[in-house]
Amino acid sequence: MKQAVNINYDKIAISFSVVCALHCLLLPIAVIFLPAISATFLGSEDFHKTLLYFVIPSSIIALSLGCKKHGKYEVYSYGIIGIGTLLFASFYGHDYLGEIGEILFTLVGAGIVSLGHYKNQKLCAECCS
Repeated sequence: MKQAVNINYDKIAISFSVVCALHCLLLPIAVIFLPAISATFLGSEDFHKTLLYFVIPSSIIALSLGCKKHGKYEVYSYGIIGIGTLLFASFYGHDYLGEIGEILFTLVGAGIVSLGHYKNQKLCAECCS
């Protein structure tokens, strides 16, 4: 039963990262066709910062539960690096990297977090099956 709960947390954390990445990729296209979106919460920079309130706790919970189970704590490094990259992209990316750099950093950060959760799932499945 615990394995199913942990995998669900990993899937939730991956989903939040994917939403963040899709928002970065699709928002510029959506604004071209529906310019009014830029005036909504979905079009604001605050959307990414708000999403971090979901990405960070879900990642910490999922990785903590998984690491307790399989004992391979190096999986945490994916979470730390990915979340750090997302935080940098969200708060400083536009100022220091420009819009393209911010999008690339967000995609890289979301990918690293997702990879960490994928590895966490695999390690849990290997150790407890």
